[in-house]
Amino acid sequence: MQKNIIIFICLSILAFVVVKYQSFTVVLSGIAIFIIGMFFMQDGFKQLSGGLLEKLLQRFTSNSFYAISTGFVATSIVQSSTITTLLTISFVGAELITLVQGIGVVFGSNLGSTTTAWIVSSLGIDVKISTYAFPMMVFGVILRFLKTNALKGSGNVLLGLGFIFLGIAYMKDGFDVIKDQIDLASYSMDGYSGILLYILIGLIITIVIQSSAATLAIIITALNVESISYINALALAIGANVGTVLTAVLASLTSTQDAKRVAGSHVIFNLITAVIITIFIYQFKDFVDYLAPYLGISETNSGMKLALFHTIFSLVGILVLIPFIPVIAKFLEKLIPQKISSASKPKYLSAVILNSPDA
Repeated sequence: MQKNIIIFICLSILAFVVVKYQSFTVVLSGIAIFIIGMFFMQDGFKQLSGGLLEKLLQRFTSNSFYAISTGFVATSIVQSSTITTLLTISFVGAELITLVQGIGVVFGSNLGSTTTAWIVSSLGIDVKISTYAFPMMVFGVILRFLKTNALKGSGNVLLGLGFIFLGIAYMKDGFDVIKDQIDLASYSMDGYSGILLYILIGLIITIVIQSSAATLAIIITALNVESISYINALALAIGANVGTVLTAVLASLTSTQDAKRVAGSHVIFNLITAVIITIFIYQFKDFVDYLAPYLGISETNSGMKLALFHTIFSLVGILVLIPFIPVIAKFLEKLIPQKISSASKPKYLSAVILNSPDA
């Protein structure tokens, strides 16, 4: 009952904002369209893969390097670290892969999630991407009505990309209007107090919309139109990375102890990496500025610099933690001990595992 009241209050506040402030409505519409696009594109890639993700997870996780590479490739294909993490939780829960292998896949999935930021940032602010959105959506709908899975999958991918492009265009237009009405950049905060505040904001946004990719799209779009400062955008990106662990944690609650440990490794990776990057955020900012010209990124292209920062975030986490994967596995086994239950229930079946037929 209390939960329903809170939801009602939140929806009422949202309805007031939508009716009262047209510019915010455009931004919110863009976010909604972008998230719909992510769902369509993820479903499309899953159809096109024809079980490729499951085969990758089963066959190419024999050591930490292969496991991390598999996590990276799988997440790059479906454009969602959440899907890869949920599949990994399913496979570890069904004992198709070990806990150490699962932790490696989760580490790789964090690096794979950075491809979304590169895609969004590379679209730029001078390209009218909505022009490309509508043809994609038209052909996407046509292909979805055809019979074969490959064509239906291609239709979903095109439809998803069309919605994503359209969502980014709406967000950009909305932030342009907001910038003229309210100078959000004037609310930027310097120093570590500002960084911590913006990390918290990024964390909350990601928890609410359940997608770090969508949060990063919002950050990059706002940054490209100079609605937020560069250093605050980096802090928001850190918060988005921390916020993305909630979905995996919630999914693991109904699964096996090993699945809970996989989710725990996801938390450990993002928290430790976030702490390191936050402490040395100004040094990493300077490193990104130094590295950007060598990658063909102009000094004024803050969006692509943010994508580079996001990639460095994940690489640092992998380089620091890869030697400790067996140690992390042992720590999680002690932290989350195996339960011995006399209750009569299926050993390998749970709501999470049943989402993956192979598991």
